[in-house]
Amino acid sequence: MQIIMPKLGLTMTHGTITEWLKAPGDAVKAEEALCAYETEKVTLELSAPEDGVLADILAPAGTTVPAGAAVFEFVTGDEGRRTKDGGQGTGIRSQAAGNRDQVVAGDPQLPASSFQLSASGPLNATPKARTLARELGVDLTGIAGSGPDGRVQAQDVEAAHAAAQPASIKATPLARRIAATEGVDLRSIAGTGPEGTITREDVEQAVRRQASGDRGQESGAAPVSQAVQLPATSFQLPASSFRPHSALRRTIAERMSQSAFNAPHVTLMTEAEATNLVSARAQLNAEVPAADKISYNTLLAALTARALCEHPNVNARWEADGIRLLAEINVALAVDTERGLMTPVLREVDKLSLSAVQRGYAALLDRALAGRSLPDDFADGTFTITNLGGLDVDGFTPIINPPQAAILGVGRIVEKPVARDGAVVIRPMMTLSLSFDHRIVDGAPAAKFLQRVKQLVERPMALLLRDA
Repeated sequence: MQIIMPKLGLTMTHGTITEWLKAPGDAVKAEEALCAYETEKVTLELSAPEDGVLADILAPAGTTVPAGAAVFEFVTGDEGRRTKDGGQGTGIRSQAAGNRDQVVAGDPQLPASSFQLSASGPLNATPKARTLARELGVDLTGIAGSGPDGRVQAQDVEAAHAAAQPASIKATPLARRIAATEGVDLRSIAGTGPEGTITREDVEQAVRRQASGDRGQESGAAPVSQAVQLPATSFQLPASSFRPHSALRRTIAERMSQSAFNAPHVTLMTEAEATNLVSARAQLNAEVPAADKISYNTLLAALTARALCEHPNVNARWEADGIRLLAEINVALAVDTERGLMTPVLREVDKLSLSAVQRGYAALLDRALAGRSLPDDFADGTFTITNLGGLDVDGFTPIINPPQAAILGVGRIVEKPVARDGAVVIRPMMTLSLSFDHRIVDGAPAAKFLQRVKQLVERPMALLLRDA
């Protein structure tokens, strides 16, 4: 039988095979993972439908397969056993690009694109753990997995790598990963993070210094200690490199291009005083456990959901035959992950308590940052919030997340002098940016929606009026 690339959700069109976990001729049990594949947002696995043998790899690692197209051939029962024993069952072959020859099971001359098992045999590890282990140079065979049935998880690999580092070195997991990939000795870096912790930026600077030093030695330049000191304003460009597009980066590019070219963008900006928002958050967090602290994003999502209830024309999408006003308010939150920008969606935010919104987003963000998001995490969003305040950004023009009608950009909270009652006072202010699709929403209705969001930021206690 042929096993196809599943279609997960209405928007999935293809998946990219990232790794084969089994080789042609391997006998496997039902539900045992055979390969890993990446969709627009998540990494998943294709498993054996029942006990049998992987008879044919139709899509080598790196191949992008349309949804519904065959990925591998699988044989079961007596036929599978005959194939494994070299009988008259289905032949084992690998269809790499430009190579359609059959290869009998056990033939040592497998094409180079075929997956090669390690001498120790297959390991029980997630695709993310395998990838991370390769990046960090960690031997998976010596790791005790914390997942189901002892499966090695990404966090197990990070813990093993951290344990192998000198105890005196404080560095973030991402900094350690980059250092291992680039061959940088963490002991040579002075950390700029809390308590001297080495951050990603510290390692990246070390990589740039190392690259510029290598170029100087190759060109016969004098050692750094003898070189003329450059002015403080000078900088060194990093060494040229090439990074192929990942499936996620291609998706981000396609969707942003689709949004920019298909949806006529208009962006409105306003400033809101955040005094009451800051105070409300502090009061709420004084009443909840540390693990359930309310974030600004949670408050903004709840406030935005209230505004969308009052302005349903913004909670809409463009369709070929008309504008559809959506029955649910599902707020997506833009998240910067190691794999790229993701927008996990929390459903029916308008019907949830603040604590439920906080817990829901916390679970979504944890999965996104760990690379364990589920396909449903990104489905059915009706409005998006993107907050760059944590990066010291005041205001910006966000790009609409199609097919949604609008997106709210949030800047940092910063103290500014403002006029109040004929006097100049200092108040915490934040910039709100609303980009909207002018095909769906006109300027005045969009401005009224943004005005309402501003009012709710300045009067967040209105959330207590559930029926308002």
